Amino acid sequence: MNYFLKEKEEMVRDLFSDYVNKRIIPIRAELDEKDQFPADIFTEMGKQDFYRIVVPEAYGGLGDESMSAALGIEELSRGDGGIGVTFAVNAIATKGIILYGNEAQKKKYLPAVADGKIYTAFGLSEPGAGSDAGSIKTKAVKKGDKYILDGVKQFITNGAIAGVTLVIAVTDPEKGHRGQTAFIVEQGTPGFTVGKSEDKMGIRSSVTNQLIFDGCEVPQENILGSPGQGFYIALGLLDRSRIGIGAQAVGIARGAFDEAVKYSKEREQFGQLISSFQAIQFMLADMAAGIEAARLLVYQAARQVDSGEKEITVPGAMAKLFASDMAMQVTTDAVQVFGGYGYSKEYPVEKMMRDAKVTQIYEGTNQIQRVVIASKLLK
Repeated sequence: MNYFLKEKEEMVRDLFSDYVNKRIIPIRAELDEKDQFPADIFTEMGKQDFYRIVVPEAYGGLGDESMSAALGIEELSRGDGGIGVTFAVNAIATKGIILYGNEAQKKKYLPAVADGKIYTAFGLSEPGAGSDAGSIKTKAVKKGDKYILDGVKQFITNGAIAGVTLVIAVTDPEKGHRGQTAFIVEQGTPGFTVGKSEDKMGIRSSVTNQLIFDGCEVPQENILGSPGQGFYIALGLLDRSRIGIGAQAVGIARGAFDEAVKYSKEREQFGQLISSFQAIQFMLADMAAGIEAARLLVYQAARQVDSGEKEITVPGAMAKLFASDMAMQVTTDAVQVFGGYGYSKEYPVEKMMRDAKVTQIYEGTNQIQRVVIASKLLK
């Protein structure tokens, strides 16, 4: 299908797709089984300039269009959901520096991201504050020309591998969410340690960590944006990151659908291929339609961001909501097409079903997405 992609976007899609077919699909089962982050894969992607698509040209990138990022995330996720989300979070935390960083911060960090020398992470969620971002407890107290951070962040993708983490902390408790500030915290900063690694149901090739701040001294110049702007920075990034999670969900669903179609044309029952059964045909048709609908929502949301449209909250929420629900349905149906074999780790669809589940949870649960959409509609 022609999605009216620009020449550059087609090149991005094809480059990522070819790499996924050759390097990621052959090792995805092993990565899942071993709960292993593929450092060599991410090093290779850096050498092939994959990260340049999330950095502006002025800082060594190829432009930071949301559409190109969505295409790359979708293709990576078609191969492996964990690799897809690692790339997506690196992109969105980098976007925070692009959108809200000063010139010195951009010059310091963005070329390193473009070169693949550092990865980034986004430290928002806490043990007691997931979807309720206004309730974070990590605090930052000003002391001279520094801020002292104390607190814990939870479920942070890229936590252990990020050279730079964007951390949202409370600088003025009396102002509620208006008293939150965003900080750039570098790996190795005294008082900043990586805690436990999560043993996850799916996306096991990604790293997800607890981050601990215990008297962590962050220079005042590492404030991102302005003091008190942290909550709004977080919301602005979530609006964009939800498009990336929608792209991840589409990619996972595509991977499961491709496997289901292939299997249906190989498996025989009652003396004929199961692809000849109307029940299977209808299931595949519904899967294909769902994928296309979700894909178009994701692409449209990305286009709106790239066009400079100010209202991107609802498009991002809709894309994430619909695509992740679709991915869960499609991967579950793919397991059904495989029958008993679908429930076995011998085939990849059970992994894809596990990978798909988290897309309904992170970047704001799908229940939160419905709240976001409804609140905008009723205004």
